[in-house]
Amino acid sequence: MTTFDEPATYTPAQARAAFRTGTAHPTTGWANGFTQTNLIAVPEDWAYDVLLFCTRNPQACPLLDVTDPGDPGTRLAEGADLRTDLPRYRIWQNGVLAGEVSDATGLWRSDMVAFSIGCSFTFETALAAEGVPLRHVDQGRNVAMYVTNRPCEPAGRLFGPMVVSMRQIPADRVDDAIRITRAMPAVHGGPVHIGDPRALGIDDLSRPDFGDPVDAEPGDVPVFWACGVTPQAALMASRPPFAITHAPGYMFITDRYDSEYRVG
Repeated sequence: MTTFDEPATYTPAQARAAFRTGTAHPTTGWANGFTQTNLIAVPEDWAYDVLLFCTRNPQACPLLDVTDPGDPGTRLAEGADLRTDLPRYRIWQNGVLAGEVSDATGLWRSDMVAFSIGCSFTFETALAAEGVPLRHVDQGRNVAMYVTNRPCEPAGRLFGPMVVSMRQIPADRVDDAIRITRAMPAVHGGPVHIGDPRALGIDDLSRPDFGDPVDAEPGDVPVFWACGVTPQAALMASRPPFAITHAPGYMFITDRYDSEYRVG
């Protein structure tokens, strides 16, 4: 019997069932080998803005699926329910975080359109397979995420800064991390920056905007990837009346294999 001490061995269906019954845990390291996604759901009258925003900012917002209005299902996992099968959701009103819930069913409007966006947790399986350390996983922490000084391309009523996830990578493995992640453009692809965080407007790595601070080991280099939390920064900047998203680091686990999104 699989236990919560072995989340990597869960099937996607087992993980979703655990979240559906109230387990709330960051999903990094869960259901190894299966793709995870970010979620943003908005009323239908904002859906085109989100679609255009994703199209214009594909590295930060690589789009994997879009639902019909009101449909809580997804083609990425048969029988799944986007209202219940993530471990934690965020509720937004006029661009302000109104709260977090473990079940969004009662808040899901009949005109909601849900967007599933590629997640960098997906390429972590490939990094680990080649022996690239993942410090946040080893430390039992959520990945560190930061709002940057890089603006996204505006789209309709949506605008805002790029958010990045950061991983401390040993200097002699940075080239490997670049090669591995570049081969997975559907889940953010290669890094957007390596080294000095001040170039991204980040003053203090110990104070992430989302997630947890991660301790570096001697010889580590901070490496930054575009992050699917970027739409949440756009919500805060653009202030649509209502939206539901995943809580950063608490992703949807799909039935798709990570290898399906690897090219070359």
